[in-house]
Amino acid sequence: MAEAWLSETRSSYDTDASGYADEVRGLLEASPYLRASLALFAELVRGVGGGQVVDIGCGPGYVTNHLHDAGLDVFGIDLAPEMIAVARHDYPHLRFEVGTMTDLDLAGDSVAGIVAFWSVIHVPDHAMPGVCEQLRRVLRPQGPLLVGFHVGDETRHTSQGYTGLPINVDSHHRPPSKVEGWLRDAGFTIDAELIIGPDEDVPGAVIIAHHDA
Repeated sequence: MAEAWLSETRSSYDTDASGYADEVRGLLEASPYLRASLALFAELVRGVGGGQVVDIGCGPGYVTNHLHDAGLDVFGIDLAPEMIAVARHDYPHLRFEVGTMTDLDLAGDSVAGIVAFWSVIHVPDHAMPGVCEQLRRVLRPQGPLLVGFHVGDETRHTSQGYTGLPINVDSHHRPPSKVEGWLRDAGFTIDAELIIGPDEDVPGAVIIAHHDA
């Protein structure tokens, strides 16, 4: 937790946990493209023989629960203890742990699939190569990785959370090619890219990748 951005992101989401959980409630129900992406991810996990899946940066756990309902053996990890508290309260049947994607407390080749659903948006450029290496380290060969993020070429700062309380967090909007470059450098092969809402102010992107060894 030595880097300031990690500490600021953690404290911001601790502060805003309840407001953020309210904001994303119903998000998947309103987005058929996101649901389709997660359904494809679940199919790919089953296609490599199944196994445990991790939702990294799980926040209040709504994606974790959606994947559980899709039949996956899934658990969530998040940087913010208050987010994990919300997730455990809302989904007591699932496992949630505090942790960081910069230093995952998971064994190598230990998970069959990884979802990072709009969680890498808070990772600055200099830390992204290390995060991608962590993802590759813990993911079994051929297992799918799904990364979702905001599309753009700017960093937006947020100083007030959904609860109205002060927070201090940056969101990095990136071209898909930039994220794909980091993934390729870490040893991933890009399998698919989906742009959601290309005519909107802030489009979304979903990238699915795997590695061979």
